[in-house]
Order: sequence, then structure tokens, then C-alpha cells
Amino acid sequence: MSTPARILIVDDDALVRLGLSMMLAGVEDLEVVGEVADGTEVFGAVNEHRPDVVLMDIRMPRMDGLAATERLRARRDPPEVVVMTTFDTDEHILRAMRAGACGFLLKHTPPEQFVDAIRRAAAGEPIVSPSVLRRLMSYVGDLSNAAADPRRERARRALERLSPNELAVARLVGEGLANSEIGRELSMSVATVKAYVSRLLTKLELNNRVQIALLVHDAALEE
Repeated sequence: MSTPARILIVDDDALVRLGLSMMLAGVEDLEVVGEVADGTEVFGAVNEHRPDVVLMDIRMPRMDGLAATERLRARRDPPEVVVMTTFDTDEHILRAMRAGACGFLLKHTPPEQFVDAIRRAAAGEPIVSPSVLRRLMSYVGDLSNAAADPRRERARRALERLSPNELAVARLVGEGLANSEIGRELSMSVATVKAYVSRLLTKLELNNRVQIALLVHDAALEE
């Protein structure tokens, strides 16, 4: 049997921490290794427990989850971060993804979906659904209408470093396609697509494929 994925829970509400711990206690391939109540406590807990996934609340009193996520993901070999909130807003989702989170979950998500999302995060997969990603990309587009937007120029300069095949993969990641769908579109094997995505992350100095999608949409490239 493989080693369970190690989970750290970060939430200032003791009842939420208890509920998540109880929910995950019966899941054989997931193990809660620690709980903390504020973003300021995350870094010591990560050093102590070495989690694979951090479940991070957004609203906390001293350091919020978005700031903590950004600092945590800037570390060498950081854990994956899944941001949790009771508020489903485009701004929250966008800030979480830009901070380096691999996904975003509402706290009222059904338990089986919550567990599945944590498993996927532990496997290094993004857990933003295509529908949410498309909505998020539309929101990004609304924020980037100015032709002289500095973020757009930075994104375009970054994408200019890509080969034609790398750019083609990046565009399809930006549409929210899974590796298998990208493979069908570009007549590539799934293994080849995975290799391209890994190369994109390295070349663009990004944390996950959601950030690739954000970069593509920041660039506002014409088809």
C-alpha cells in the first residue's frame, strides 16, 4: 500500500478544522498531519510536518491565506496549496491562482468531491474545473482591456521565448483542456503533452498549469 498523502489544515475556525479532520480521518490514502489557526503559523508547521497538501483558508486575522500561499509557494519544493473559502468570487479565485495555489474549494463542497480534489492536488493536478477556469479567464480578460497593460506586455515577452509547439500547448492549457484533450488536438501522446507542460513550467518559472493559463490570457494573444 502506498504512503498516504500528508495534509496540513490551516483555518482560524476550530470547528472547521475539526470537521475537516473528522472527514479525512476515514480516508485511507490521506493523513492529516497537523492543524494551525493562522497564516503566520503555516511556515513552522510545514517545516515540522512536511505536508504534501496544505488546505488554506482565505480569511484569517493576522496573515490571510493568499499572502501565506504566495510566501509558501516561493519556497524550494513547496507543498501544493488548496485554498478554501465560503465566498465564490472571481477576485478570490484569481488571487489564489496567481499566488500559486493549485486549486480553490468552497467549504460547502460535498465531502466526496472535497476528498477527490485533495487527492488530485496531492498528485500535482490542478483542481479548477474547466467551467470555473473559463469564467476566470473571462474575468481576466475584462481586467486587461487596456492595450498598454504592463501585465500583458510581460506575459507576451515571456511567451515569445516558447517554441511553436510549446506555445500551442500553452494556448490549449489556457482553454482549460486536460492533457488527453490537448493530445487529441495536437496529435501528441499524453506523455508528450505532460513533458511539454513540465517544460513550460520550467521555462516560464511557474508553479502549476493554472498559472500557464493565466499567463496566456494575460497576453491576450489573438488566434
